[in-house]
Amino acid sequence: MAVKLVSNPPNPYLSQYSELLGPAPAVKVEVYEETAASILSENDSPDIPFRWSANPYRGCQHACAYCYARPYHEYLGMGAGTDFDTKLVAKVNAAELLRKEIAADRRRREQAETRSTKRVPVDSICFSGVTDCYQPLEAVYRLTRSCLEVCLDFRMPVSIVTKSYLIMRDAHLLASLGRAAGAVVYQSIPFSDDKLARLIEPQAPPPSRRFEAMRRLTAAGVAVGVMVAPIIPGLNDKEIPAVLRRAAESGASFAGYTALRLPGSVESVFLERLRSALPLRAGHIESRIREMRGGKLNDSRFGSRMTGEGEYWQSIRSLFSVSAARFGLVSGERSAGRIAPVNSPAGRISTAPSAHPAADSSQLRFDFS
Repeated sequence: MAVKLVSNPPNPYLSQYSELLGPAPAVKVEVYEETAASILSENDSPDIPFRWSANPYRGCQHACAYCYARPYHEYLGMGAGTDFDTKLVAKVNAAELLRKEIAADRRRREQAETRSTKRVPVDSICFSGVTDCYQPLEAVYRLTRSCLEVCLDFRMPVSIVTKSYLIMRDAHLLASLGRAAGAVVYQSIPFSDDKLARLIEPQAPPPSRRFEAMRRLTAAGVAVGVMVAPIIPGLNDKEIPAVLRRAAESGASFAGYTALRLPGSVESVFLERLRSALPLRAGHIESRIREMRGGKLNDSRFGSRMTGEGEYWQSIRSLFSVSAARFGLVSGERSAGRIAPVNSPAGRISTAPSAHPAADSSQLRFDFS
């Protein structure tokens, strides 16, 4: 019987692929620099609460087994498994593009007074709509920080979803942006227990570090929330009260959640990791996932792909709602990307770089692990 290694599943878009007959060799991180053609992506899915997103990186070093973004790597001719974790792409002109695209959008808005336009204006931007904009690569390339400086110049509201402690480097910049236009940071924390998280999110900072980041961001004046995402029935649903309690204690005001998604090759990556890390529980967890997906492991339909169905899923929704109310958190499904309201009006267009003294964190030292 032939056994196929699925740590890096075959790319369905390639006509040829190789199967390893023995243990996989050690994988080294490779970084590719891309001069991108655009940086803003428009979304019209009813499942997602933001219209515009920016992603300075492709692939993610956090290596979360469940990451729904893995199939995007297949469009680059790479794999959705270890390639996604180790073959990383940095869009080195991200900030330059963002400045041009926001400026062009503002000009279109001014012209819209005299002629009709069907284009939806860019009124806020979500960072990490696909991959984590504060993954370790950001410590070197600083693309996210440069993009946030552009947003501050334009008084552009932002939201960020991250698992990283590296975001603390930009705490004062985010506080300045929050005061000027609006900014909220959602820490993605699907597990309360560090050891359990490490099994499924092997390269991401442990939850304890993410809660610490929330506390320090709150102290710096940044609006923070928590995303319990994804909720994996039978695995982390019982951790919901603990995550929300710790988030509230760390200063969070908002809470959101999504159900596990397993599109394309993500299914094989996730199931392999699950069966390897938790062999005695894997069968039960897979059964619960199928229960919330009508017998399937994934539902790709708009309006259904990020939620679930059935009695067990309804019990999860109730647990989340009751727990959020108990700890004073504003909550809802798919809430990441919503911007904390501010009283400051949008500022005028600025097309030149400017210094932001309030955003200077050069005197601070952080451990980004």
